[in-house]
Amino acid sequence: MLAVAFLCVPPASALALPTPKDLTAFLDLECFKTSPYQPPATTLKLRHINPVLSTLPIETVTLGERQQLCVPVAKNNQIPPSPALDFIRYIDLACYKISGTTVNAGLVLSHLNPLFQSLPRTQISLNTPQQLCVPVIKNNAVPPAEVLSLVRHIDLKCYGITPNNPLNQQLSLRQLNPVLSPIIPTHGAQVLTARQLCVPVQKAGDIIPDEVLKIVRWIDLEKFDLVTPALPTVSLTLRHINPVLAGLPAERAVLSGASQLALPVAKNGNFPPG
Repeated sequence: MLAVAFLCVPPASALALPTPKDLTAFLDLECFKTSPYQPPATTLKLRHINPVLSTLPIETVTLGERQQLCVPVAKNNQIPPSPALDFIRYIDLACYKISGTTVNAGLVLSHLNPLFQSLPRTQISLNTPQQLCVPVIKNNAVPPAEVLSLVRHIDLKCYGITPNNPLNQQLSLRQLNPVLSPIIPTHGAQVLTARQLCVPVQKAGDIIPDEVLKIVRWIDLEKFDLVTPALPTVSLTLRHINPVLAGLPAERAVLSGASQLALPVAKNGNFPPG
């Protein structure tokens, strides 16, 4: 069994936690298609932790095939400020297929990133669960202790949404994680239509410290289709860092091109504090 305790965590530093507003405003993830991988049979009980969706019922899901790896990027060379950058650069989420109950919840979404704050709000319907995105590390690159204590608790349940509103924005994307920044060059990207809304959940058995819960409960990401130039093929080893999944084996993942961009949003005018 692989346990988080066996990870070689760097010595603690003096990193302060970012505010929910600062972390979410600059949390942009580029999602790459990965080589097929089916994890061992794993059943999880998920509870919504964002205030807007906290009345939705607890749901049990089974991890299906891994579909994506979502990694942190900066848009148009807009580098997140510290201390948010110290945490964002280590937020890597592996996304697995799931199924579940259709909720048909109506929501109004507002962009949080400064580049898009002037865009109009959009109305969507939250439909059927499609993916669960969970925190991993790449090639055993373990973040500092304070960073690990937060990013290991970021679990996002991704629902299909309608309508598929177009964004139609041309961006430049730059890798922020130290494993990928030397490999994947800064590149152009055309952001197209919205496909999913990924909302924060807590897995049964995962005890989230209060100061961390106050931050991760505000991470809502809207995923848009993405078109980029051809990018280098990258082979990685992924390890789960959430306590509930730490016993799963390491996974090999070959990235075969970016397919989506996840952008931070607020729901129904409930903006992250800070």
